[in-house]
Amino acid sequence: MNHSLDILIFGAHPDDAEIGMGGTIYKHILEGYRIGICDLTYAEMSSNGDVKTRQQEAMEANKVLRLTARSNLGLPDRGLQLIKEQVDKITIEIRKYQPKVVFAPYWIDRHPDHVMCSKMVDEAIFNAKLRNYLPEEYESWKVERNYYYFINDIQEADLMVDISSFYQQKKKALQAYRSQFEKIDSLKNIVDTPLNQGYLDNVEARDRLLGQKSNVSYAEGFITRSPYLVELF
Repeated sequence: MNHSLDILIFGAHPDDAEIGMGGTIYKHILEGYRIGICDLTYAEMSSNGDVKTRQQEAMEANKVLRLTARSNLGLPDRGLQLIKEQVDKITIEIRKYQPKVVFAPYWIDRHPDHVMCSKMVDEAIFNAKLRNYLPEEYESWKVERNYYYFINDIQEADLMVDISSFYQQKKKALQAYRSQFEKIDSLKNIVDTPLNQGYLDNVEARDRLLGQKSNVSYAEGFITRSPYLVELF
């Protein structure tokens, strides 16, 4: 069975990737790209919703976006650490799926788990290409390019993707996470959080503002640490 992916996206929690780049994901899938998301945790520390609910919501978002694969490493929510045992799991995931491109959260964000996820993925990308590192766990694999997407905080983007024609699909994927973004009467002990206080409206406003920079309706922005190589301008 072919497990290889064109793009592999890491997030600390289910819904991170959809917030940052749901439109970009769907746009590329319609072009035939094989795309997967790897969530590092089950978000068991979330104030609202439980693990079972969050997983059901993630599966619903998968169907909306038509992902090729989705996995969860089961690392501890609010317990992500830059230690070998945890980074190795990410390294193995990269080798398993052999993606050409990897995305991770931008390394500046108000949520510490997003920041740590970014650092861990950087380490894993480096380790994955070392032939003598974990030689028993799949063959070494060199990622061609890696980029960073925005979740809560945003900086000047190095590149942007026009997602104007796909924004409704991004919204639909995010709306799958009802326990996080809605105040549902049927849920017991629901509490107010930044996520259920108009957070999705803020995401849409951000994507609209990014789009205005390039005269399109909506865009998602990304950061890269590496310069671009071009033949001609």
